Amino acid sequence: MPAEIDREVVRLGVPALGALLAPPLFLLADAAIVGRLGPAPLAGLGLAGMVLSTVSGLSIFLAYGTTGSVARLLGADRRAQAAQHGVSALWLGGAIGIAAGVVGLLSTEQVCAAFGASPEATAQAETYLRVAWFGLPALLVSLAGTGVLRGLQNTRTPLAVAAVGAVANVIASVVLVLGVGLGIGGSALGTVGTEIGMAAWLTAVVLRDARRHGVGLRPRAADVSSSWRTGWPLLLRTALLRVALLAATAAAARLGTQGLAAHNVAYAVWGLLALALDALAIAAQALVGRFLGEGDSASVRALSRRLVRWGVLGGAVLGVGTAALAVPLPGLFSSDATVRSLLVVALLVVAALQPLAGWVFVLDGILIGAGDGRYLAGASLASTLAFLPMAAGAAAVAQSVGGAIGMVALWLSIGGWMLARLGTLVPRARSGRWMVTGS
Repeated sequence: MPAEIDREVVRLGVPALGALLAPPLFLLADAAIVGRLGPAPLAGLGLAGMVLSTVSGLSIFLAYGTTGSVARLLGADRRAQAAQHGVSALWLGGAIGIAAGVVGLLSTEQVCAAFGASPEATAQAETYLRVAWFGLPALLVSLAGTGVLRGLQNTRTPLAVAAVGAVANVIASVVLVLGVGLGIGGSALGTVGTEIGMAAWLTAVVLRDARRHGVGLRPRAADVSSSWRTGWPLLLRTALLRVALLAATAAAARLGTQGLAAHNVAYAVWGLLALALDALAIAAQALVGRFLGEGDSASVRALSRRLVRWGVLGGAVLGVGTAALAVPLPGLFSSDATVRSLLVVALLVVAALQPLAGWVFVLDGILIGAGDGRYLAGASLASTLAFLPMAAGAAAVAQSVGGAIGMVALWLSIGGWMLARLGTLVPRARSGRWMVTGS
């Protein structure tokens, strides 16, 4: 049984890993290119990236909730219903993306000013966002399409889409930023074009599957309603997680433009590592949903135990790799000596936190796959309330001391937040109350 579970995890998790790495690779590639323009554009890119990742993160239920729901239907051998649910998820993603994009476009100036960063960094962030909002509908459609395919146990297609998209994004950014000279706006334009292409590809695959099972291409009100019932607790959960991340970014702004630039690159690395570990969580979502749909609680328990071990071990491996790269990596993102030195400090703390992060992300994925969104929303509220005083303390240290000490204080507060999250997830996972079988 353990060997069979391991094979299933590898079959789903390895392609999922490649697909998950695409968004942070977009950001890291953009950071490496935009960083050649100076600290202010790099800091502005970080602020804009935080805003966009917040909006897309709030809509992550389009992927996570859809994965679990479609996987349950697949496990219960209700294949046509799974296909119909996927079509409705695409429509929901597009509608949310259009609405959020319009709101974002109208509030760009106010959102950027709220971080309290320098005028130079704020102006750069505004320039990026005014272009990037036009890609939001495509981004959210991609989230929904990816969730559908994961639920169908197909993680290879999202991998192919993400790989092609990552290469296209780098080429477009180099040409538009460094070749044509469009600055940070060129970086945003290249990313928007890439997002539209990826959404079109994923949509075509999902719709082809729907036609194969005799499913129409219109949304079904019952499926949209079901997606929302499943998704709103995950929306609340993610909103609370984003409150914590935004609080950390606001604290980082107290380190000045150079400190904020270093923190934003460190955060991009953190995101890359988190999504690498999240490949295990994606496998958990797909397999837990399928096993529960089949009524196989024993396999769910065995899978959970194996994935926790994999998560901690994977985090340790990633932590060692990050520590080894902490000194050479900063040179790829900035020529400013202060930015580089602060980034080294941040990356060392990031490295130390990875085993803890692996444990947290795996448990989170298991409970999402089981549809335990309501508990996760409450758990996120508790951990965020625990973190906010830590973030305030880190901001005070950054304001008064700054430098390396302020950077360490900031990232240690993030470590405290991860411990708070773990404290809410372990008891729930051990209780087994989340293992509800059936479609």
